[in-house]
Amino acid sequence: MSSVSSVRLHSYWRSSAAYRVRIALGLKGIAFESVCWHMANGEHLQQRYRDLASFGLVPMLEIDGLRLQQSLAIIEYLEERNPAPPLLPGDRAQRARARALAQLVACEIHPLNNLRVLKRLRGSLRADDAQVADWYRHWCNEGFQALESALAPFEAGPFALGAQPSIVECCLIPQIYNARRYEVPMAAYPRILAIAAACESLAAFDAARPERQPDAPTSSPS
Repeated sequence: MSSVSSVRLHSYWRSSAAYRVRIALGLKGIAFESVCWHMANGEHLQQRYRDLASFGLVPMLEIDGLRLQQSLAIIEYLEERNPAPPLLPGDRAQRARARALAQLVACEIHPLNNLRVLKRLRGSLRADDAQVADWYRHWCNEGFQALESALAPFEAGPFALGAQPSIVECCLIPQIYNARRYEVPMAAYPRILAIAAACESLAAFDAARPERQPDAPTSSPS
């Protein structure tokens, strides 16, 4: 296991992308130190953070003398660095499928509903809370419908790819957390819910939950 001092995850407790990386680090058994930046207050946009992470986004992972950005790139690096337990299948075709499922969440659902987009809707576009919630649920439902359909033929195990969690769950569980926050109806997605239930009993997923992060508010956030 890597020492905490050598691995630092620059993060925000409610960042879905950082949540993905926390899960991956937990599944790989890599200890890390959290460095927290308050995204809702714009701390990640300040020069002192951009000097560390030129994209001005979280997460950023300091590991092996590197500063890695973009959650899926970070997870792929961790997979190559610590191959066991694997987050990608050994079969080439299955690896492509795993990446496609993960990207359906990370590249199709999440970007339309991330903090920057929601702030834009509330700000210059003057959407009220009900309109923002409707926007969120629309794109989440579109993505979940596609994902449920893609998962349905493959039920060999409790997880998306079989007997153990993978890069798919690293992306899916944070999106489910957000969907529940915005009260997205989930009854139409039994396969997705079954995968979520299977993850709930695993320590790596429990430790990665937003409420367990050092910068999470002590009272219930809105």
